[in-house]
Amino acid sequence: MYGEDLDRYLSDRDAKEAILEVGRRMYAKNYVVSNDGNITCKVSPTTLWTTPTGVSKGYMTDEMLIKVDLEGHVLQGTRKPSSELKMHLRVYKENPDLIACVHAHPPVATSFAIAGIALDRPILPEGVVQLGVVPVAPYATPGTQEVPDSIAPYCRTHNGVLLANHGALTWGMSPMQAYMRMESLEYYALVTMYTGNIIGRANELSCEQVDRLVETRTKMGITTGGRPKCRFAAGDQPSPCSQGHACPSGSPCENGEVASVVRSVMAQIQGR
Repeated sequence: MYGEDLDRYLSDRDAKEAILEVGRRMYAKNYVVSNDGNITCKVSPTTLWTTPTGVSKGYMTDEMLIKVDLEGHVLQGTRKPSSELKMHLRVYKENPDLIACVHAHPPVATSFAIAGIALDRPILPEGVVQLGVVPVAPYATPGTQEVPDSIAPYCRTHNGVLLANHGALTWGMSPMQAYMRMESLEYYALVTMYTGNIIGRANELSCEQVDRLVETRTKMGITTGGRPKCRFAAGDQPSPCSQGHACPSGSPCENGEVASVVRSVMAQIQGR
């Protein structure tokens, strides 16, 4: 009917097992607390499994999961889907090739989302290749139609987004790929925080180095992720801000954006 290769979809059983494993990893990593977060996995062009509302993602069981269609109608299961299911459905509508989505609240990345700072500095080769740029979607009230509308522009061009004052959303060709991108996103945010303020120095990749990494990514079959902002050519000196020295007027470093993120995160850590 859709001319798709159905072999690329997991079976119902494998999809549910993958969702449960991702939920356990998210909970163990402190990417979600209480009943936060949600996970989905398509098992056909028009159906998917999703996590329920009101359940810790670290303690889900097989029978708690719900099968729905792309309109959100329940096909199998007795529990109620998360109100944020519509965010996942919008991803699949905008990019039908995708198979899975993961939504979580990893603390450092969420701090960047609260500060409105995109993860777009070329500081990690792995980040450029596996993840790419992570933009900040405009603030939207959780559970409303505003959320899917806010992420729609990024679903075909990026591998994930920060949700302003909320958390993060990643997607991929399997639940594990979507989850691994969430791990990469949080690590990217953590390293950006450390180099941007605590250490105060970051040797950013040159434009030529970024170009080569993007070329490598394309050869790997990854055509999404965008291109991180580079600020100097090979052989030139990096900008003073990236080196921890006095920053140009109006730069993010001067404005204290990264510093505010650090203070927010450290306050949370010290308060535990």
